[in-house]
Amino acid sequence: MAGPVPAIHDLPANREGVVARNKSGHDEHEPSRAPSSILRSALIALPAAMISFFLSAVPAYADLKLCNRMSYVVEVAIGIDDKAATATRGWFRIDPAACRVVAQGTLTADRILLNARALGVYGSSPVPQSGNDTLCIAPENFVIAAARQCRAGQTPAPFTQIHPTRTDDGHLVAYLAEGSEYDDEQARLAAIQRLLVIAGYDAAPIDGVDGPKTQGALAAFLKSRGLTADIVQSPKFFATMIDAVQSPSSTGLTWCNDTPHKIMAAVATDDGKTVISRGWYRIDPGKCLHPDVSGQPRHIFSFAEAVDGENRALKFRGRPLNWGGATQLCTRESKFEVNDQNDCGNRGLTVTGFAAVDMSSGGKTLRFAMP
Repeated sequence: MAGPVPAIHDLPANREGVVARNKSGHDEHEPSRAPSSILRSALIALPAAMISFFLSAVPAYADLKLCNRMSYVVEVAIGIDDKAATATRGWFRIDPAACRVVAQGTLTADRILLNARALGVYGSSPVPQSGNDTLCIAPENFVIAAARQCRAGQTPAPFTQIHPTRTDDGHLVAYLAEGSEYDDEQARLAAIQRLLVIAGYDAAPIDGVDGPKTQGALAAFLKSRGLTADIVQSPKFFATMIDAVQSPSSTGLTWCNDTPHKIMAAVATDDGKTVISRGWYRIDPGKCLHPDVSGQPRHIFSFAEAVDGENRALKFRGRPLNWGGATQLCTRESKFEVNDQNDCGNRGLTVTGFAAVDMSSGGKTLRFAMP
C-alpha cells in the first residue's frame, strides 16, 4: 500500500477503466459545446509535453517544475543526487492540470529523482511505484540531507529518476501522467469525475470527457454541499471538493476515522447474484471517505482495521484494532476486487469477517473510534 509513482506506458488500468472516448451511452466529446458548461469555464491550459524517464545524468540549470496530468491530486517528493550526497524534500501538493515549482534557481545535480503519492481520499495507491533508488521520506513535510540512511521517523521509499525537458522560458519541466495519457483538459475533467464517483454521484466512466451526465453529477454535488458553480473556477477548487468529499453525507456509505491511526477499509456489495469485495481504501485520522458503491445493491458490508506506518495491523490491549462482523468474505493484503467468495484460502486469499451495514435510511456513516 505504498505511495504511487506515475509513468506513461507501463501502468495497469484503473478499476474504473478508461473506455473509448465516444463509447455509446456515456458522455461524448462535443467540440462545439456551449460555454455554459461548469467545467469548461475553468479548464487550465498547459504547454504540451510528456514525462520521460531516462537513466542518464541530468544537470539542471533553472527552476524545476512538475506538472500533473493525472486524474488524482498528488503529493510529490524529489531527490537531488549530487556526487556522494543525496537529499530529499517533500511534500509538494499538485492538483490535476496544474504545475508547481519544486526547486528554485540554478540546480546542479547528477540525477533528479521522484516519488509521488495520491491523497488518502482515493483509497489504496492507484498507481504503482517503479523506481530503482530507495531514499528516505517522512509522513509530513520534510527536508532530509542524508537520504540514504533513514533515521527515526523516516521510512525508505522507491524513487524514480526523471529527465525534465527544457521549456522556451529556460525552466525545466516534467509531467506526471498515467496510462490513459490524458492531456491537461482531460486530466482535470477525469479528476473531477473521480471525486464525484467517490462522493457517490454517477459520473462514470472516468474518462476525462465532458457531457450532460458529468455536468448533472457535478451540479447535484455542488447543490448538496451548498457550493455555487463559480467555485469550479477557483484555484482552491480541488481542495474545496476534497474537503466536501471527506465530510459525512446523508446518502450512501461514509466511513469516518475518529482514531489517531491510519485505517484501511474494504467494502462488499451483494446485488442478489454476485457478492463483490473491494479494498483497500485509506482513511487518514480525522478524515471521512465514501467508498465507490455503484448501482443499488441489496446488501452492503464493511471491514476496517487500523495500521501502522508500514501498513501492519495494529493491536490495542492485546486485540486487533478492527471493525468487522460475521460475514466471511475474501480479501488480500494488496489492492483487490474479488467477485467469487468461495474457497478463499485455497485461492491464496484471506477470509475476513465483514459487518452488514443497514442502509434502509438511504445513508449510513460508520465512525471508527478507539475502544
